[in-house]
Amino acid sequence: MELFAGARKTSHATAAITPGTGKIRINSVPVEVLQPRFARERIMIPLEISGSLRDKINISVNVAGGGFMGQADASAISISRALTSWFKKEDLKKRFSEYDKHLLSGDHRRKEPKKFGGPGARRRKQKSYR
Repeated sequence: MELFAGARKTSHATAAITPGTGKIRINSVPVEVLQPRFARERIMIPLEISGSLRDKINISVNVAGGGFMGQADASAISISRALTSWFKKEDLKKRFSEYDKHLLSGDHRRKEPKKFGGPGARRRKQKSYR
């Protein structure tokens, strides 16, 4: 069993990969029944790119922190890192990079903090001179 990490915003995921029959679990829940659907689709992207290779392994992902989409992205990153390291195929790594460069490298973007003088990070009160 090998462990692979992935992170997005404040979510952290750890994927454990073992030889098996293609069972994928996120926090002990099968990925096929995970809700909401959009987050499930985001997690399934690396599995669909890998094709029939997913039937040779089992992946168990523990994810915590952040919101459901941050957790989905962190899970997808850890799964794609696990698949590329386990199978050691340059073609698979290239397919991940072509689909989304952040599947292997992560995404460093964070929410911009709110500043004074307005309701958000950049918006300010408008001025009128009439």
